[in-house]
Amino acid sequence: MTVSESEISRKRSTDNDVILELRNVEVTFDMDRGTSRVLDGVDMEIYRDEILGVIGESGSGKSMFASALLHAVVEPGRTSGEIIYHPEDGDPVDVLSLTESELESFRWEEISMVFQGAMSSFNPTMKIGEHFEETIKAHNADHDERMAHARRILDDLYLDSDRVLDSYPHELSGGMQQRVLIALSLVLEPEVLVMDEPTAALDLLMQRSIIRLLAKLQERYDLTIVFITHDLPLVAGLSDRLAVMYAFEFVEYAPSEELLRHASHPYTRALLKSVPSVDAPLEELHAIEGESPDPVNVPEGCSYAPRCPLADDQCTTAEPGYHTVDDPEDGHRAACFHWKEAEDAVSYSLQQEVETQPQRGTTRFGGTTSETIISLEDVSVTFDESGLLDRLFSDEAPVVQAVNDVSLDIEENEVVALVGESGCGKTTLGKTSIGLQRPTEGSVTYRGQDIWDAKEGRGDIDVPHDEIRRSLQIIHQDPGSSLNPTRTVLTSLAAPLKKWKPEMNANEREAYVYNLLERVGMKPASDYAMRFPHQLSGGEKQRVALLRALLMSPDLILADEAVSALDVSLRVEMMDLMLELQDLFDTSFLFISHDFSNARYLAEKSGGRIGIMYLGELVEIGPAEEVLRNPSHPYTKVLKWATPAMDPDVAAAESQEEPPIRKIDVPDPLNPPSGCRFHTRCPKAREACKRASPELRQSDHNSRTACFREDKTHEYWNSEPLEGVEEAE
Repeated sequence: MTVSESEISRKRSTDNDVILELRNVEVTFDMDRGTSRVLDGVDMEIYRDEILGVIGESGSGKSMFASALLHAVVEPGRTSGEIIYHPEDGDPVDVLSLTESELESFRWEEISMVFQGAMSSFNPTMKIGEHFEETIKAHNADHDERMAHARRILDDLYLDSDRVLDSYPHELSGGMQQRVLIALSLVLEPEVLVMDEPTAALDLLMQRSIIRLLAKLQERYDLTIVFITHDLPLVAGLSDRLAVMYAFEFVEYAPSEELLRHASHPYTRALLKSVPSVDAPLEELHAIEGESPDPVNVPEGCSYAPRCPLADDQCTTAEPGYHTVDDPEDGHRAACFHWKEAEDAVSYSLQQEVETQPQRGTTRFGGTTSETIISLEDVSVTFDESGLLDRLFSDEAPVVQAVNDVSLDIEENEVVALVGESGCGKTTLGKTSIGLQRPTEGSVTYRGQDIWDAKEGRGDIDVPHDEIRRSLQIIHQDPGSSLNPTRTVLTSLAAPLKKWKPEMNANEREAYVYNLLERVGMKPASDYAMRFPHQLSGGEKQRVALLRALLMSPDLILADEAVSALDVSLRVEMMDLMLELQDLFDTSFLFISHDFSNARYLAEKSGGRIGIMYLGELVEIGPAEEVLRNPSHPYTKVLKWATPAMDPDVAAAESQEEPPIRKIDVPDPLNPPSGCRFHTRCPKAREACKRASPELRQSDHNSRTACFREDKTHEYWNSEPLEGVEEAE
């Protein structure tokens, strides 16, 4: 169905070519307790050939906004208002009036969508090529022409099109699957590409690579891209404009650099102040206090008023509407009565101006007097990946070497953060450190006692295994799955006290739990103690999981991606809580993350260390500030490059740089490269790197690095650069 120009509720801009416009768009769901309004009167213009970044916390309405653009909100949800699509040639289209058959064509040929979970988007029984052919056939497009186009896009995304099209989804890595999904969404050459958290499940390096590829695709194919994410630094350098969502509506939008430098809504400024990054001053990062509103019970007036330091009576009774910020030509709008005072009320910095010292304790690196809690010596862990057919028809079973010859000491009250891509062995090393995974080779000792000797009763046992198990705890990435859904918070937290502190009676245990709940901000404690896990938010579940681990007074806690499942705005709060409780319980943390920003915040603020892992090996370790400011290993430099800077000037400079890596995809861990395992991707690699594996040695800075370049007398310097590698300095 089409509408005439006179029916459009807004005159189109002469300066910007509008491709999509939304007027008073609402998405509602009828629930037993009332109407849930998950998109609330949204007005927005999306311009042709722009990249619009949509930012907001979980539950703010971002995904509903994406679904509404395609009129794809699932029942019983209802979408109302106007969504007008303006094709380059032809009459405007009223999207919400399209029939089902019209929508089937519209969704692929005009607007296409890339979802977050690539694996769930593919049929596991079909090869990738069949997915493309099925889509082409469904739209009656020319098969040969479209498949040729698909191959071009796959090549543009640095994929081997022949190999990929002949593969099943499970034969591709997560990053490859996500790139294939992007190619599939573009096979019919749509005008608009909507991307809903398309890189959320990927490593930083793959995220950054895909972001760079998107910028090239957008220019090459004249795309309009709507990129939806909770990760502000990731999309800031990609987007032409940024739009910030809060409580199911847009509260501010502006050109990217303008919004980053001069955010005018108190929520946007608080969000910028709460996001961990590699360059923002640690002392200025603070979580946003309070919680987002319930979609069934959004407050009157400004929805941010209950959390806003500038809120007054006007804010609680009237909706602010959009106010023009400074130059009207910039298109900077903020829905706030007090946008002029926001800068003074909520300050933030995008970049650290001076080098700062760790804020707590002292950096532990060599020659300390602290006692070692856990010591790993020459630890290797392998897994037999053979199936039934492998065992029947092959003499050699496929083996993954998850950890290869790693030595590491963790001291009392220390934070060690392990960073690396998925599959690099971080979690395996972490579980080995706390006695959950038996090493294939090497030893793991707790305060001098071999953990596995204690467990199996071999030799003289100085520390019983029960004490070791109590002293080494774990916090999982998904707190919901680690909490018993049939137990209240009080029951879950009282259980370890009942086991390890039998002298406490029921009343004492309850008082102890209530006190801890109060300390971590779960007030009133008597209310939270009686709740079940499903009645808690993600951040609240993670606090309970942390408290449960700490109640055993452990010496070391393995925090395995313990904040990655949380909203960006909550991560600083959770990490601050971990450090606060570390002081209270005098424990150490082995913190595992694929995110350099999170590792930097926790390790640098505590005066701890950062270790970098690659394909099962520890390639660099040292004080957090040294590893971040002066990385020595080429892989560490890659991870730092992959971590987006918030400052627009830094981001712009980095966007002009070539990636410090030769290949995007990680080698197959079943067949790791010989010599230095990073040499196949390293821009500095030489022939010597293929022949031997470097050992950790002292670098020019206060860290240890496994790279031949740190030894000025090594044969590396006289060997030839590998093919595709420029002459090294």
